[in-house]
Amino acid sequence: MTDRDTAFADYFAARSDAMRRTAYLLCGDWHRAEDLVQVAFTKLYLAWKRIAQREAMDAYARQTLVRTFLSERRLGWFRKENVAGEHADTVLNTAIPGHGPEDRMVLQEALKRVPPGQRAVLVLRYWEDMSVDQTAQVLKCSTGTVKSQAARGLQTLRDLLTDQMTPTFDRKRTR
Repeated sequence: MTDRDTAFADYFAARSDAMRRTAYLLCGDWHRAEDLVQVAFTKLYLAWKRIAQREAMDAYARQTLVRTFLSERRLGWFRKENVAGEHADTVLNTAIPGHGPEDRMVLQEALKRVPPGQRAVLVLRYWEDMSVDQTAQVLKCSTGTVKSQAARGLQTLRDLLTDQMTPTFDRKRTR
């Protein structure tokens, strides 16, 4: 094994779990998330020699992951079914401290229904804790687009969560 391969294997071991969780939040399917991560790390390995700044590696890998997700969505290469894997309840464990697994599951289900572009912005801004400028750089768009997509995505998420949390009106009680 060369020094390049060893360095890449070390990077993969250190970052693959975090990348898989991010991919799951983007696509809502553990199997698809693993496919996205595999594609992203394959592209990263091919570009490994060209990336001079190792501290930029996370940004490059994340950008590759998000672009792969968005391009596959645009091209229709995604699967419609969502299979909840054995790790489905672990993705947002730290994202909502003080809330139970039911709340995390409701949030995950709502996030799956947010349009892909808005979802990508929400995941990068609020899960990956990236700034507006960093998110714009990853998505290759303007900061204004990131801001508007974040606002729309949060409103969509709020609407979805409000719909899920609002009790249904029972007509029998009014009679």
